[in-house]
Amino acid sequence: MAETRLIQGRYRLHDVIGRGGMGEVWRATDESLGRRVAVKCLKPLGPQQRDPHSLTVLRERFRREARVAASLQHRGVTVVHDFGEYDGVLFLVMELLEGHNLSQLLEENKQHPLPVQDVVDIAEQVADALAYTHRQGIVHRDLKPANIMRLGDGAVKICDFGIARLGADIGFTSKLTGTGIAMGTPHYMSPEQISGGDIDHRSDLYSLGCVLYEIATGAPPFDLDDAWAVLVGHRDTPPEPLRTHRAELPDYLERIVLDLLAKTPDGRPTDAGDLRRRIVSARTAPGHGPAAHGHGPSAHGHVGHTNHGPSVHGHIGHTGRAPAALPAPGPDAATPRRLPSWARGMTTGHRVTADSIALRTVAYDPAAELTGEWTTPSRVVPQPSADRPEGPAPAQELLAVLASRHRAGLSLGRLGRWDEAEDVHRSVVAGRGVALGPEHPDTLASRYELGFTLSRLSRPADALREFGRVADARERVLGADHPDTLAARQETAYVLGRLGRHAEAHQVYAAVLDSRERIMGPEHPDTLRCRHNLAFNLGRLGRLDESYRMATEVAGARARLLGDEHPDTLVTRYEVAYTLGQLGRWTEALATYREVATARGTVLGPDHPDTLAARYEVGICLGRLDRSTEALELYRELVDARTRVLGPDDPETLRARHGLGVNLGRLSRWEEAVEEARDVCSIRERVLGDDHPDTLVSRREIAVGLGWLARWSDALVVYHQVAEARARALGDDHPDTLSSRHDEAHCLERLGRHTEAVELYRRVAALRGDDGA
Repeated sequence: MAETRLIQGRYRLHDVIGRGGMGEVWRATDESLGRRVAVKCLKPLGPQQRDPHSLTVLRERFRREARVAASLQHRGVTVVHDFGEYDGVLFLVMELLEGHNLSQLLEENKQHPLPVQDVVDIAEQVADALAYTHRQGIVHRDLKPANIMRLGDGAVKICDFGIARLGADIGFTSKLTGTGIAMGTPHYMSPEQISGGDIDHRSDLYSLGCVLYEIATGAPPFDLDDAWAVLVGHRDTPPEPLRTHRAELPDYLERIVLDLLAKTPDGRPTDAGDLRRRIVSARTAPGHGPAAHGHGPSAHGHVGHTNHGPSVHGHIGHTGRAPAALPAPGPDAATPRRLPSWARGMTTGHRVTADSIALRTVAYDPAAELTGEWTTPSRVVPQPSADRPEGPAPAQELLAVLASRHRAGLSLGRLGRWDEAEDVHRSVVAGRGVALGPEHPDTLASRYELGFTLSRLSRPADALREFGRVADARERVLGADHPDTLAARQETAYVLGRLGRHAEAHQVYAAVLDSRERIMGPEHPDTLRCRHNLAFNLGRLGRLDESYRMATEVAGARARLLGDEHPDTLVTRYEVAYTLGQLGRWTEALATYREVATARGTVLGPDHPDTLAARYEVGICLGRLDRSTEALELYRELVDARTRVLGPDDPETLRARHGLGVNLGRLSRWEEAVEEARDVCSIRERVLGDDHPDTLVSRREIAVGLGWLARWSDALVVYHQVAEARARALGDDHPDTLSSRHDEAHCLERLGRHTEAVELYRRVAALRGDDGA
């Protein structure tokens, strides 16, 4: 195609701005819309590829790839506008990007590595984009520096999904390419690509690890001239730690990249979303401190608005990380003794499978380890042998094992195996306490993780005890205003809120916020996170106007710093909407929830749990505004989506069905409403238990419907069951119990049993502290 040539009567090509293995990229103008675009044209085919069958296969492959690329709508992925064929040449029309790819940036920097802050920012943005594409079932398969663009405003975009593949269609791709290694670039190929094995999203994570290694150190992990040697390196050779090339790199960044470069897919982060959370956690931790953990500060909080909606993101907890564990001996350390057989494969830098983690978490006794005796229920580790020399294990050797076990606990947490993670963290707390002392930063780091794990196991009282011990010890060792001390204090406030002790939580949050503002400034991410949590807690104290003002301020600050669609911005705007609802400003709440739902749908995808949670709240607002017909339709769609994503018995699916039933009642379709409530109640009894709060809410909804159907005797039986269950679980004077007793009294009154009704009304009034019935 010549310059200035018009193709398809629409796209005028000007000049070539890039060349690659598959073709050329032209700067062009879309004359129909008057916008600048980039047009990628496939190279003309060679004689051996011009037979009719090859042409048919190539055209089909191109069209399928183009449709896949055009379906991607994410800020971190190049937008594809159009595709087609002109004069026998296949072309793709894309947005025109103004910036440089990472290869160009390295070349302009004379192959010197990029600044650490840029490396971390690029890693986070690419992980966010990959999380989106992988949720669509699409694997890039050729991620490399040349396919990642850094724009002038700092935004990062992945380019060239021309060899992307729908995960379900990889088998056909193999037939098209003929070999498992025909696709991809040797310096960035995963071991499974090299071996011709099955490829999934974790292959992209490996390639990303290679890219990050290169931009962080100036060279790819296996920087060899011979292509075969590079492939063998990927397959068989552990990469050198990044800090052997660049000592100032933070420890957490090295660990993240080495995890990405695990030889087996199971050794890498679970997915790109997990990777992004780890990066954000480490980046926002004070001083970029510790290991990057999948459960660090995230866009998502921990407690929900259980009085009106799903479990959605109020507090944002776990805001600081403890110092990193001690590294294994370096090259300058004295030669350590040979590791005993039970410790091999657990040293720093070597990842183990979840099953092997579990095998090493049984009945661990750190004191016995120090003296050479470690027992499990099934065996006793042998005493002195060729594998286990006489005498106690060297200190550095033991610390390396404990550091590995600490990371194993984190891995179990990322897999959602919290019971096992608790056992591991307890054992490491004990082991580090013996080896290092109870107030050593590494011991406290493990105790902090134990507290986090207990919180995830819904044991807030136990978590409070652990976080309190960490906070007190850090204050003695590091000082009251040290970021790690403040992180532990903030966690104590969070679990106090979980326990309903909101006044105490408020005092702790206020003190932490004062310190954070003084030390870090009013718009530091940790300061804003604390202000978000304080705003949430103010709402639970009934101080709604203050809560609304503070949440609005935090949302504005996060939008300025992070952007309108950043998950942290959206979670605070979600809190603004919730408070508007509590203030009775339902029209404003509806508009805000809809904005959050739309943004989350764009950023996270329409079926992401956070997107669905915001849509649920839209339904709540519609019902409050007497727009039940719209709410009913929304809940039907939400039930379908949650059933598809989570399953029919998931609590969130059942919550959506409960909302559907409530709105059937509001439309006076009481027979249907009662039937829906009975079905939901039955599933909740089976899944959650007879006395679970959600089960009782469904049971009460049955009673409400029976009352509207004038079946007051049946309604009375159900109301009484709910009241008795709430009294057992919450106490006679709890507001929910009293509300149920009031429902009972109303039924008695409707049945003409006035004496009993008056007596029950009086009991309720006395327990509430009222003077009348």
